[in-house]
Amino acid sequence: MRVLGVDPGLTRCGLGVVDGRARDLRMVAVGVVRTSAQRSPGDRLVYIQDQLDSWVDRFEPDAIALERVYAADHVPTVMTTAQVSGLVLLAGARRGLPVVLHTPTEVKAAVTGSGRADKAQVATMVTRILTLDEAPRPADAADALALAICHQWRGAGQARRELAAAGERARQRAVAAR
Repeated sequence: MRVLGVDPGLTRCGLGVVDGRARDLRMVAVGVVRTSAQRSPGDRLVYIQDQLDSWVDRFEPDAIALERVYAADHVPTVMTTAQVSGLVLLAGARRGLPVVLHTPTEVKAAVTGSGRADKAQVATMVTRILTLDEAPRPADAADALALAICHQWRGAGQARRELAAAGERARQRAVAAR
């Protein structure tokens, strides 16, 4: 299974692709899409959507693992993160890909064994799990890979069910169109 992990953000959006099954995982790609606060929000979202579409088309994931937005003290940050999350949901829906949301605590627990792990611990474990020479930087890149790993370990069964359901819906549409 190939999973695209997305750590959504308007200034920095982490993207990471992980391939494999169970405990035999490998990194395919990792990166961060950056936008400037000097650009309009609409222009920034268009750029992120274009980059996201490019990653999905290039790496052809079976599923997308997205960090669930949670309400924090700083509402503007939550709003922009939610806007980017909407782009990810749209990209998946357009391609019939399941997009599964994972909470930060769930991701930390899956990767480190503790839902209270800090970013350094997550980066260290991502590096070990994927047998990388060094930790992905910045933290958004490591977080995206952690999301993909979490999905591989915790969400694969759900993803298979969603893929089967999507295939069944497509079959029913084809029958109805005849």
